Amino acid sequence: MDPATSDDRRRRRLLIAATAGGLALLLLVGVGIYGLVRGPAAPSDPTPSERPSTTAPVTPAPTPGAELEPLDQHLGPEAFARAVAEALFTWDTTTGLAPSDYAQVLADAAHGSEADAFVGDVRAYLPTNDAWAQLRTYATRQWLTIDDVFVPEAWETAVEQAAPSQIPDGAVAYTISGTRHREGIWGTDPVEASRPVSFTVFLVCTPPNPGRGTGSGLCEVLRLSQLDNPLR
Repeated sequence: MDPATSDDRRRRRLLIAATAGGLALLLLVGVGIYGLVRGPAAPSDPTPSERPSTTAPVTPAPTPGAELEPLDQHLGPEAFARAVAEALFTWDTTTGLAPSDYAQVLADAAHGSEADAFVGDVRAYLPTNDAWAQLRTYATRQWLTIDDVFVPEAWETAVEQAAPSQIPDGAVAYTISGTRHREGIWGTDPVEASRPVSFTVFLVCTPPNPGRGTGSGLCEVLRLSQLDNPLR
């Protein structure tokens, strides 16, 4: 393994551990050429349903041996954007994993120039540790169904108007819309909830290597927009 890559991943793991307790989300973060303004994150739902509880929840035993697969960074830009979106929204509180474990998978696919800021973006999408502990008492799991993926006009305009070298070669933005689903157990009854979501993923991808097939270039994540405040 490349020692530089190993050092980068160790640094990202330390950063994940440092932010595992949750971030102060009342920050405005300017991200330069991407033209994003991040505000407070949407609050994580403490339970999978708005219905009041009549039965005390029982914390399920974690599933042993749970592991998360790394993101495939050689899918091509649009397919990689879909993979990032699914990894961002797919989690299960019954596996014994923590929010930092799900964040780490995404951090390992970050571009070095934006890795620290991207970790903050990811944490804004995931439950805090306290919310996770509460969600786990209801055996909550979450996933995303994607309805649409497109390059927003605002990004195309930004590329056209950018000065030379202002936007990295291979950079692209995809706005993703879909439905976030949650399900769990309330007392002894299965419950579920869903809501529409939209956001923008900013990537940078190298061209495919000749002779290795299309989509074999390396893609890395630059930033995420605020949830439900995507580029259009």
